[in-house]
Order: sequence, then C-alpha cells, then structure tokens
Amino acid sequence: MKNIIKLLSVAGLLALASCETNLDTINENPNDQASVDPKFLLTYVSQNAFQVNGDNMYASRMMIGTDGENVYQYMKWNDASFDVYTKGLLNTGKMMQEAEKINNKNYQAIGKFYRAYYFFNLSLKFGSIPYSEAVKGESGITQPKYDSQEAVMAGILSELKEANDLINTNDKIEGDIIYKGDASKWKKLINSFRLKILITLSKKPTVGNYNIATEFASVAGNQPLMTSIADNGELKFADAADSRYTMFNNSGYGSSLYMANYFINLFKDRQDPRLFTFAAQTTGAKEAGKPLTDFTAYNGGNPTSPYSDNAALITAKNISKVNDRFYKDATNEPSSVLSYSELEFILAEATARGWISGSTKTHYDNAIKASFTFYQTYVKNPNQYFAGFDVNQYLATPLVMYDNSATLPAQLEKIMTQKYMTMFHQSQWTSYYDYLRTGYPNYPLQTGVSAPYRFRYPQTEYNYNSANLKAALASQYGGNDNINSKPWWLQ
Repeated sequence: MKNIIKLLSVAGLLALASCETNLDTINENPNDQASVDPKFLLTYVSQNAFQVNGDNMYASRMMIGTDGENVYQYMKWNDASFDVYTKGLLNTGKMMQEAEKINNKNYQAIGKFYRAYYFFNLSLKFGSIPYSEAVKGESGITQPKYDSQEAVMAGILSELKEANDLINTNDKIEGDIIYKGDASKWKKLINSFRLKILITLSKKPTVGNYNIATEFASVAGNQPLMTSIADNGELKFADAADSRYTMFNNSGYGSSLYMANYFINLFKDRQDPRLFTFAAQTTGAKEAGKPLTDFTAYNGGNPTSPYSDNAALITAKNISKVNDRFYKDATNEPSSVLSYSELEFILAEATARGWISGSTKTHYDNAIKASFTFYQTYVKNPNQYFAGFDVNQYLATPLVMYDNSATLPAQLEKIMTQKYMTMFHQSQWTSYYDYLRTGYPNYPLQTGVSAPYRFRYPQTEYNYNSANLKAALASQYGGNDNINSKPWWLQ
C-alpha cells in the first residue's frame, strides 16, 4: 500500500497541481486514467495532515535553539511553501473524485473536511490564496486566481456544512487511520472544526453571509461535537516504517534544542506536573540527584536572548532539554489537529464573549481536565509524573482558578494561557495564531521586533503566477509582500 500511495502522490503532483509548478506541458498524465480506491488516498492524506509541526514551538516561545539563530525563535522568517496544494489538496481532490464514482458520500465528506483544514491553514499563513480555481490543472487552470481571505473562510465554512450533511453511517470508510471508520466521530470533528474557524475569526463580526457569533451558536447548539478525548482529531503513531512519531530520531532534539523559560515558568508557577512530561531535568539537577517531580530541577533559556547566551546555560548545566520521549519514543503521544481539550477552550472563550450561554468556568475546567487525561493516558509510565496529583485541587489554586465574574480581558488571558499550556507539539500553529488575535499569553519579544502576522508568498508564485499574485498583493497589502503586513482576519 505504501508504494501505491507514493505513486499516487507523485503522479498527482505532476497532473493536478496548479499553484507550485508551470503545468503548460503536463496537463495530461496516463497514470491518472486508472481508478484508485479512495481508501488508499484517505490514508495518505490523513498521515500528511496530522504530522507535528515543530517550527511553531520556537515562534510560540516554548523551545529555543542553541546551535545558531533560529528564524522562528527570533521572528525573522520569510516566505513559505505552497507544497500543501500538491501534497494534501491534490490527493484530497482525487479521493473525492474516486468516491463520487462509487457513490460513497463519506469519503466526499471527509474530503471536504480536509479541504477546509488545508485552505484554513494556508490562508492564515499568507492571507489571500488560490481557492476557487485551485488544484484544477486537469481543467486547464494552470494560473489560478487568488480569492480574498474572507471568501476563503466563508467558502470552507460552507464546505464543512456540506460535509456535516453528507456524513452517514451507511457508507463504509476504509483506510481510516484517524477514527477507524467511525463516521459519527468524523461528524463530531467536522462540526468542532467549524467552531475552531469561527473562534479564530473573533475579530470579525461577519464572514461572507455568515454572522460569526450567530453561526457559532447554531453549530454549538444543534450539531454533535466532541465529548471526550476519545473523540480527538488525532493521529496515533506506530513503530513501523513511515508510521513513527514525527520527531522520532530527530538529531536536533537530542543535541541543540532546549526549553524556553517563558513556557517552563508557567508550569513552575502553577506547580503543574505536565511540565515533567515536556522537559528534561537540567544536567546539574540530575547530577545532584533531584527527583523528577522537583520543580527546581527544571530551567529554560530566554527566547529573546542571543543564542550564545543560552548556549552558556548549557555549560553551566542549568537548562532543560526537551523530554527525550519526543525523539526516542517511536510512538510517543498522538498528534492532534483538534482535540476535545481545545474544543472546550473554544467553547469557554465563546461563552466569555457572550456568543453562547452557559458557564465559562465549566468549559475551562473541562478543557484542563481533558488535557491531564490525555497525558495520563498516552505518556509512558505516567505515575512517575502524576502520582498524588489531584486535578480538582489544581483547578482551585489561585493562578488556575476561573472567575466567571472577571472582566473579559482577564477571562481571555486565563483561557488562552491554559490553552497555550496544552499545545506543546500539538495543533500545529494554533497557539501562535491565538496570540496574534488575542494578545494572550503575552509573549516576550526582542526590543524593536514585532511578532510577524504572516509569511511571504513562495518564489514559485512570482515565477509562474505573477499577475494573479500581484493583484492579490495590491488588494490586501498595498502591493507589499511583508511578514508584518496585517491580513484581513486580524484587522
């Protein structure tokens, strides 16, 4: 099956992509004439979509590098790639085409979810992107127009609504490495993801024909949502070729990657044992024989300091590496694109904003409890970290306890801080985007350096789709492709 999937990926890359390559001469590909069972494509797309993204760990002040100046840590990134059009959207579209041939609505529904997922993340990364004309090389569209960010967000909300209507318990779902063919869980993920998009657009009253708050309340009140960590939209890894944890055997994790003090101190201040599952003791603490659960055994480096200063902490034996399970454990923990814990934080925020009724504190508490359940379930030998821990006592401590009567900014800070604390190597760039839209938690930045709002468009678009790209830049950013240009969703 692995060879079939690789063949599909390569063949599809040449045949259908219309945003990364000049396709004037390769619109036809004989490999695409044969039908392919959509289950193979579903496996490939799912495996691609759910991988861990480590770059966000630097941008979000969770990790630091000590072997040079990391562009994400120092907020100096530049352009990014459109390769998701070929690696993800291409095969998603093919899966939907093949599903239509056999009249399987579930593969089509899941395809709409993946389309929404990919376009959502692409648009947050850049702003306007090819959407309505994207991945249509077979139709002769090799230079797709760019759709506004608002049009993209409205479009994917509609696609998810269609996915919710299509998903059913009759059509089989094979090749499903996320939910093992359980359509009801896919339905929960689809609707929960609708809420994620809507909360991300919290600065906007409307998107297209959708009223943000009204649509949120409608989905939250009328559609099935995740109810436990068993519903997490996550990929479980296996100790087999091409199926191991994303960071397994990553040499950098074992040599030059360390924890940021900003992230570590949030846990130390709250006496939060999840810290022990993320970080390793400092070398000095190990040599002193301190127990794993001694919070003084952990220390981070300053993400805003020159990397040479943080390297000096290594010499002093006073900085924590990333817990070695992240690069030594082939299966480690599942990687989520949306977890039950994150959903409860989303509901907590929506309640605080008055979009839905209910107790913000209840959602907030549920989110934290779910996070602890996740780590107590998936971290190997959890008792070495959590023995004697009582989550209810933790929720009652001053820095954690939620106050429904607090001001909205105070409530948002509490929610976003705890949400951030659940996202070490989880949910890709969500923690950074939450920071951009809310300002919480309050990341440390170098003097005179602001947090970028976006990535620059890839050079290939300048080479092969220049006219459409320049029109998009003119309509969004006055023609400037700058990482500090503010996109629509943040205005």
